[in-house]
Amino acid sequence: MISRWQPASPKRRTARTRRVAAVTVTALAAVLVQAALAAHANTAPSPAPPSGARPAAEPARHDLTRDTEADPKAAPKAAHKAEAVWLDANTVVWNGAKSAASTQLLYAHDGDLSDARRLRLRGSELTQAQKEKFPHLAKHTAWSVDPRDRDRAHDRVREALRGRVVATQLAANGAVVAETAVQIAGVLDDLYDARDADLGPVLRKGRPTLSLWAPTAQNVSLEIGEKAAAVPMKRDGNTGVWSVTGPKSWKNKPYRYVVKVWAPTVQKVVTNKVTDPYSLALTTDSKRSLVIDLADKSLAPHGWSRLRKPKAVPLKDAQIQELHIRDFSIEDRTAKHPGTYLAFTDKNSDGSRHLKKLAEAGTSYVHLLPAFDIATIPETKADQAAPGCDLVSYPADSDQQQECVAKTAAKDAYNWGYDPYHFTVPEGSYATDPEGTDRTVEFRKMVKSLNDDGLRVVMDVVYNHTTSSGQAGTSVLDKIVPGYYQRLLADGSVATSTCCANTAPENAMMGKLVVDSIITWAKQYKVDGFRFDLMGHHPKANILAVRKALDALTLEKDGVDGKAIILYGEGWNFGEVADDARFVQATQKNMAGTGIATFSDRARDAVRGGGPFDEDPGVQGFASGLFTDPNSSANNGTSEEQKARLLHYQDLIKVGLSGNLADYRFTDSSGRQVKGSEVDYNGAPAGYADAPGDALAYVDAHDNESLFDALAFKLPSSTSAADRARMQVLAMATATLSQGPALSQAGTDLLRSKSLDRNSYDSGDWFNAIHWDCRDGNGFGRGLPMAADNQSKWPYAKPLLGSIEVGCPQIEGTSAAYRDLLKIRTSESVFGLSTAEQVQSQLSFPLSGGREETPGVITMNLGDLVVVFNATPERQTQGIAALAGKPYALHPVQAAGSDPVVKGSSYETESGTFAVPARSVAVFSQATG
Repeated sequence: MISRWQPASPKRRTARTRRVAAVTVTALAAVLVQAALAAHANTAPSPAPPSGARPAAEPARHDLTRDTEADPKAAPKAAHKAEAVWLDANTVVWNGAKSAASTQLLYAHDGDLSDARRLRLRGSELTQAQKEKFPHLAKHTAWSVDPRDRDRAHDRVREALRGRVVATQLAANGAVVAETAVQIAGVLDDLYDARDADLGPVLRKGRPTLSLWAPTAQNVSLEIGEKAAAVPMKRDGNTGVWSVTGPKSWKNKPYRYVVKVWAPTVQKVVTNKVTDPYSLALTTDSKRSLVIDLADKSLAPHGWSRLRKPKAVPLKDAQIQELHIRDFSIEDRTAKHPGTYLAFTDKNSDGSRHLKKLAEAGTSYVHLLPAFDIATIPETKADQAAPGCDLVSYPADSDQQQECVAKTAAKDAYNWGYDPYHFTVPEGSYATDPEGTDRTVEFRKMVKSLNDDGLRVVMDVVYNHTTSSGQAGTSVLDKIVPGYYQRLLADGSVATSTCCANTAPENAMMGKLVVDSIITWAKQYKVDGFRFDLMGHHPKANILAVRKALDALTLEKDGVDGKAIILYGEGWNFGEVADDARFVQATQKNMAGTGIATFSDRARDAVRGGGPFDEDPGVQGFASGLFTDPNSSANNGTSEEQKARLLHYQDLIKVGLSGNLADYRFTDSSGRQVKGSEVDYNGAPAGYADAPGDALAYVDAHDNESLFDALAFKLPSSTSAADRARMQVLAMATATLSQGPALSQAGTDLLRSKSLDRNSYDSGDWFNAIHWDCRDGNGFGRGLPMAADNQSKWPYAKPLLGSIEVGCPQIEGTSAAYRDLLKIRTSESVFGLSTAEQVQSQLSFPLSGGREETPGVITMNLGDLVVVFNATPERQTQGIAALAGKPYALHPVQAAGSDPVVKGSSYETESGTFAVPARSVAVFSQATG
């Protein structure tokens, strides 16, 4: 799997917190000994509290509140576990001590357990419904609230949840035998259903209402205006929503919430001054939220309300360019607004003109890497550091460039952006002015400009994690409802399998936030599609809820056609949720048949060779010379081993060309009749899709080495520049000419390189910028890649960086050849079949599995077309007896196209023999007339 999630960089781990603090046995002793005899065997009654009793007011000596803004990086105390899980108002699970005579929950408003009240628990069993809802807890010991405490139990539960809660067990003599803190997300969902609430700022008749879901908060007030006047907010006891309606003068004013709440990570009641998780606008560096109305005409660019979208392209036909906003223009000397949203409005820039050419050839979508509010980029140019070295002066294989870039990486203007701060506000560093609403207007101008050029816009969205949690400076959600929005492990610590603090979209209000945020981007910013980062960490139900909400949007009612909005994401299966451990995940196999695509790594690995995390980057594949043009790496095996692996790779690619269909039947390279699901991919089925459009084909993306860099490692070092370019086109063709959608990293058609950097998320403009003018090169040879993620590969990289060169003929030729393939893909309807049945009837590999199958060559018969992928260094002939006598010729687009080599392809009618030059992909169509 291609990914970023690895604990390599301090910047991605900044402010990562651990759940902290301690509950000591001595702190519990007083209250527990008093209860010991009554609690013996859970049979003796306890004195009832006075009617209407509530915890005493917080005494001065326990006034542990603090303004965490003043100390956002306060050091945590000792670690403390939360192993009990409160599922609903009546049910707790906890594998405590079997020898215990009694079990109870203690709770204290101020955290002082010497004043604690209790809820007695009795052993019980989970219902089948509870086991299905919480499958990872199905075998845990269950407890239910004692019937004697069920009078007003819900009131007492609600009361308990607004303070510290500890589960304890006592021996018969009153000694504490076990204690733990309690996870509370389940019971919050049970008691405080606010899924229908309008959260954040909502303006009605000009008057703003601000609403915040904070059911565990002891108090919430609003700080608004430049003088930060404090305004009380009212709590709805049924939903847990705090709200306040203000005058029209609040519009455009900065605000934040003041939330007094028990914070388990520091074991204190704290007062957090925090921005709105439903923010629609922000001040610079996200210091305050802003009260705005996105429907305000002053925020609409000229022509916004009358914007005419390019014709909707269904997901099965989508051809996508994946692009980082800053990469697009920061080194484009022809751009008037480099590094910003407005660069896309610079119609005469090299970058814009290139995108326009791709759109004319058949590219339908531009996929923008994260453009929501990012936690790790300073938004003011004056605060953005830049390398202080003459980077151009260093040798191509030097380590000095990366050393200089690394010194400023944590404070520069660059990051991929997978560090979400506020999910529904455009990032300020890409605006000409990060203060206020310029970012809103300029983001809309970008969308409009791309639409005007014939390109629909996809946003890369990241809801699976937050940059930090607990009381960290960039934590938002966890400061408002501690322990709810983050996914907790069995010991109560925050899961970090995604790289950072995982969120829990299986919890109702995190799931709601995902849906609400997406709908805002779709309606208010007219975004045409969404790519979900690490979608497999979401429940399938959550992503389907997004789909349902989008489908309800109409042009008449909402100004957008929600059914035309496409969805796809990373369906990787890993971490604490792997194999549906906590819920049915939005993974590759589970999303099949939903109309929501997942990235397919099957053909990607077969085309490139090996996997993205190989210690030896020289492991070859179909498009990098395996068996047919071997390099010097011993890890490729013997000649016979290479041949066998190559033929298996060809089977994986055939499955990919079918759209990765699980039930597609064909003859594999061994001569067996198999289905796509019966072809092995590292122990998993290669085919998993139900229909074209379930799997997204690609051979490179922002993660890991660019295609050019991967081929630099894998092709023999003596490979010429011209042949490198040809193999680049061949590799791209395996995705472009497959059934279903295909994605390409922007610049790959220009042989884009990141100087062999496999994880360039924080490698600055120097390694990431796209060079649209071929005279500036392709980015290769800009020094050894960043040491943090690449140093182990330096021995492989150093000899290459000073010896491989490509120039304008190769760069321009590759792009032109790719555009020819796009024209064929989008003009021939047979590449966009709608059903698995259509694919089965129209697609075949007539030479597969027989003596005629050539290692390094795949011949595909698709309707009236024949496509030959010749990855070998020699001209190859492919005879298909069944086609003898039929009048084929090189496709008119290639016959009149840019590649003089592929024009040397030929067809002999009498024998049905196709001849294709070395390192070429040729498309033949039946001649007419």
